[in-house]
Amino acid sequence: MSHIIPVRKGEELNKEKLEAYLRREWKELPESSLEIRQFGTGASNLTYALKIGNWEAVLRRAPVGPVAPKAHDMKREHQVLTVLANHFSLAPRPYLFCDDSSIVGKPFILMEKKEGVLIDTEFPKGIEPTPELGRRLSEIMVDVLVDLHTVPYKGTILEKITKPDGFLERQVYGWISRFERVQTDDLPELERLKTWLVHHIPISQEPVIIHYDYKLNNALFAEDLSRMSGLFDWEMATVGDPLADLGAAMSYWQEPDDPPELRTGFGRQSVTTLAGFYTRKEFVEAYSKKSGRDVEHFPFYLTFGYFKLAGICQQIYYRYKKGQTKDQRFARYGEFAKSLVQYSCFTAFNR
Repeated sequence: MSHIIPVRKGEELNKEKLEAYLRREWKELPESSLEIRQFGTGASNLTYALKIGNWEAVLRRAPVGPVAPKAHDMKREHQVLTVLANHFSLAPRPYLFCDDSSIVGKPFILMEKKEGVLIDTEFPKGIEPTPELGRRLSEIMVDVLVDLHTVPYKGTILEKITKPDGFLERQVYGWISRFERVQTDDLPELERLKTWLVHHIPISQEPVIIHYDYKLNNALFAEDLSRMSGLFDWEMATVGDPLADLGAAMSYWQEPDDPPELRTGFGRQSVTTLAGFYTRKEFVEAYSKKSGRDVEHFPFYLTFGYFKLAGICQQIYYRYKKGQTKDQRFARYGEFAKSLVQYSCFTAFNR
């Protein structure tokens, strides 16, 4: 199972301009011509694998067409990766940020290419899923999240570009506003959910660096699956409440008894539905034990996690419906966003 595919139609890069730029930046590049392929996972920023002879790198840029205000900020993602480079080796090391949109159509960043095994809706050929393997991967996911939340940010650029104070309130009101701007269908239950979220915001815990899009298919693992070898998609990373990171992670984490619309909203269901993988409850308990953090108010964070994911899907569906992207994967995202809103209501009102 490869996570690198030929470039999708409509998302091509200008090979000549990009290669000329790369050769200006790297004087010792091999004589071979530039090869460009695309990472097939992900529904937000466009990510490409670049290769010239034995030189490799990853390029990330915003998606085609108009984007939401303050979203897809490549400079900010580059700054986050620069801070992580000295403390968190799983994040790809950044090479440069380019704000010249004439080269690939949008500002972009270049970074280290990590190697490893992608696990998403199935295991690669030759790897037999077992309950023991499921538990091991679950434990790795917990451990890495706990480790990330220990990375120091004070004294770095992150103190200047983030606002930890009031983070959770801004997130709740911000995602409500984002959803309203791109709403395409009537959702009667939405008003009650928005009211509940606003009136149940807990007191935040001590702020940390958070990934905020932490999920299995944003990671790569060593060939023997004994450890994580890379963690990607730092677009939404910031400094904020660590339980917001945990809640976002659990909104992606599927269980076998989840409703079908929750398990198949992105297509095929995740391997986390297989025997041995932690339940969300087990994941949260393991995180609490290893981090020492109180998770009493976690139900709020999970409810908000589902709502935030609904907002992300709705933004993508809005772009698809407006013809700003032709990616057929996104045709189903409107219905999935509805399901996530409904599931947010379920977690809020049926505890």
